[in-house]
Amino acid sequence: MTQGSDALLARMMTLHPKVIDLTLDRVERLLAALDHPETRLPPVIHIAGTNGKGSTLAMIRAGLEAAGGTVHAYTSPHLVRFHERIRLAGELISEDALNALLDQCLAANGPDPITYFEITTCAAFLGFSRVPADWCLLETGLGGRLDATNVLDRPRLTVITPVSLDHQQYLGDALGQIAAEKAGILKPGVPCIVARQPAEAMEAIEARAARIGAPLIVCGRDFDAWEEMGKLVFQDADGLLDLPMPALRGRHQIENAGMAVAALRHLGMAAEACETALTGADWPARMQPLIDTKLNALVPKAELWLDGGHNPSAGEALAATLAKMPQKETILVCGMLNTKDPLGYLKPLAAHVRNVIAVGIPDAPATLSAEETAAAATEAGMQANAAESVAAALAALNDVAPRARILICGSLYLAGAVLREA
Repeated sequence: MTQGSDALLARMMTLHPKVIDLTLDRVERLLAALDHPETRLPPVIHIAGTNGKGSTLAMIRAGLEAAGGTVHAYTSPHLVRFHERIRLAGELISEDALNALLDQCLAANGPDPITYFEITTCAAFLGFSRVPADWCLLETGLGGRLDATNVLDRPRLTVITPVSLDHQQYLGDALGQIAAEKAGILKPGVPCIVARQPAEAMEAIEARAARIGAPLIVCGRDFDAWEEMGKLVFQDADGLLDLPMPALRGRHQIENAGMAVAALRHLGMAAEACETALTGADWPARMQPLIDTKLNALVPKAELWLDGGHNPSAGEALAATLAKMPQKETILVCGMLNTKDPLGYLKPLAAHVRNVIAVGIPDAPATLSAEETAAAATEAGMQANAAESVAAALAALNDVAPRARILICGSLYLAGAVLREA
């Protein structure tokens, strides 16, 4: 990446003192100054939830493209390059196009306060409004009701993935509060695909839907998906589909796949598109095997994996995935942010992992220290040590457990640092 977008993005970080400040006022002001690009988008599928947003979006995108459609997509955070956040008609945005959009947004905003996520969301909308496409997939950044993406009067479809405790400092301490914020993306008359939810979360989503008249298509009631004899079976009112298992690994991907297929079926896509949604989706740092990277050279006989999950529900999902994998000594190399719950994340993993090597996350001011993460792992019932870096942790493990399964985990920011070095 050249210095152009780097410099512009760095400048955007200075426009508002708070990294996160949930309100729509600043976004609506800038979109008005840009002549409302959000009103000139292709049919939008808007996705909120705590876990599984990106994986579900990736599967929906693969299915829509398999059916011959061109698809814009907006996701966050990025792992290696900011450009990953914006896909224009299926292609990652180019450096020149990104520079032009950022320049225009900065000029239109002037010196007025606006957060980094807000102004880059406006840049994405501006890009989407100028490039023809059949569909536009939007992932919320945080929450839903006051998220910068939530400025559309009538998307084609909304999706709410599983809701759990995360970002409590912004969304509330109770599951019902958090679900109510996620349900803020619901719109009158617009159907919503809803994942299986805890009762408290489902009650909040149903209350919002009833209040505004948004029809819900709910997992476990209107559709379902499960594994049977090595296949994914999907069922809804139109019948059964026998589909391949998702290419994205992990037991939780079955539910994500079910939501993606439910969305595609609602949009009128054929079974072939649903199959490709599952087999063709690519979403890095979600139980991703690392092969032939610089890190593999440090542990040449080990099995090396990368996962960016970072909250208690993600820890539970990861534990369920490990439970289904062939038995093998498994060691975590774990780094987390100080805004997360390390004990809640690590506790479910203790049944499958005895040893953790804790690391800090490079270039992340909010990182937990390696010692703090190690202390949480010890409290969770695992043996824990600290290391200066992922590379140092792997070098040490090659001496003591050269054939282990090593899982680098705990944060998308750590995953991004690993992929940048890969």
